Amino acid sequence: MTQRCDPNGPGRQHFVSLNDTLVAVDSVLAKAVAILRAFAVDDTDLSLAELVRRTGLHKATAFRLCAQLVELRLLEKSAVGYRLSAGMFELGMRASVERSLLELAMPFLQDLYERTHEVVHLGVREGHEVVYVAKLGGHRQVRSPSRVGGRMPLHCTALGKAFLAYDADLRREVLGGPLTRRTPHTVVEPRRLSRQLATVRQQQVAFEREESALGLTCVAVPVLDRLDRPYAAISLAGPTTRFRPENHQHALRAAGAAVGALVARRQSTSGDGMSAPGTSPGR
Repeated sequence: MTQRCDPNGPGRQHFVSLNDTLVAVDSVLAKAVAILRAFAVDDTDLSLAELVRRTGLHKATAFRLCAQLVELRLLEKSAVGYRLSAGMFELGMRASVERSLLELAMPFLQDLYERTHEVVHLGVREGHEVVYVAKLGGHRQVRSPSRVGGRMPLHCTALGKAFLAYDADLRREVLGGPLTRRTPHTVVEPRRLSRQLATVRQQQVAFEREESALGLTCVAVPVLDRLDRPYAAISLAGPTTRFRPENHQHALRAAGAAVGALVARRQSTSGDGMSAPGTSPGR
C-alpha cells in the first residue's frame, strides 16, 4: 500500500493504493478500511508507527481508529501493536461467492490432499492479485507466504498464471504494467511471461518455481465456469528440494474439472449470482 497527498491540496487529502487503484481517504470509513488493508499477506502484526507510515494517517487518528476496530473485533492488540482478528475471518467467510465456491470445492480439495499429502490451495482473483480462499496442509507443510484471506500478485504464482492464461483482457493489463520481482526467479519480462502463459493454455496446467518465495514450487490448474472463464484455481505446493509437480498434473486436472463442472451446473440452474470472482456478471 502506498499513500500520497492530493497535489491540489497538500496535506488535506490523502490517497492510498488499494489493489492497484488509487482511493481517496477522506472519510472515517475510508480511513478505517485503509488501516485494515495496510496488512500485507506476510504480516502478522503491525506497530502503530508502521500503520501510520503505510496509510499516511495522522498518528492520533490511526490510534483512535485502531482502538475502535479492536472494540468491533476487527483488530486485536498484540505485543507489537495490532493484528487482524478472527472477526475479519468471520466476515470474509460470509462473502457469498467465495462461500459457495468453498462448499463445492472442499471435498475435492480434501481428496487431493489425501492423495498427495502436499499443500493444497484454492484461490480466486481480485484485480491483479490472487486471494487464497482455502489452504490445506499437514505436518509436512512447506513454509510459504500463502494464508487464507491473503493475497499474492498474479504473475508470480501458479494460481495467478492459471487466471492469466485464460483471460486475454487481464493478460494485456498485467503484461502492460510493471511486474514486481519477489525473488531472483520471478519472471518480470513480459515476452517471457507471455510465452509461459501460452504454454499454460496448451497444457492446461501452470507451474511456478521459486517465483513467489525461495524454496517453494507450485503447480496449478484453472477451474473454468460454464463460459470457460477462469472462475477459480487449485494448486499444489511443496519444497523445491523434493516436490515434483509434474507427478501431480493428472490429479490436479481431475479436481479442477470436477469443481468446474459443479460451478457450471450451479450457474446454469440456480442463477444464484455465482459470477466469476474478480469479474462483473456477464463478463
